[in-house]
Amino acid sequence: MDFYKDILEMAIYSFLGVILMVAANFFIDLVIPCSFPEEIKKDNKAVGFVSAGINIGVGILLRAAIYSPSESGQTESLMNGILSSVLYFVAGVVFFMLAYLAIKFINRKYELNTEIGKGNTSAGIMVAGIFIGIAILISGVIM
Repeated sequence: MDFYKDILEMAIYSFLGVILMVAANFFIDLVIPCSFPEEIKKDNKAVGFVSAGINIGVGILLRAAIYSPSESGQTESLMNGILSSVLYFVAGVVFFMLAYLAIKFINRKYELNTEIGKGNTSAGIMVAGIFIGIAILISGVIM
């Protein structure tokens, strides 16, 4: 039955999505030198916004990767779908990091890492917007 197959695929992709969101936060935490878990414990809202932007961005990327074959009328095996999702995830996280570093390099009026570490909510929202914007752009290419 298609219903049970769909439920199984939803469970698999949801599990994969959570794992990839955690991985994205880990990797981007390497570029933004403040410990995300520690800063979240300190109620650093800037880091919370950055993390939310990462998670929303990863969700957008995965949705596009999953949706793309069905949009074109192709059928794709579950394993190929998972593989393409992971590959687009890797590309997306790399582009998130490159976009962050580019904005940091271009904007020399303040140190973005320091502002996020200090809990500057505006800096966190700006970075979240960058990640979400990049994810929307990449999803447009995928779809």
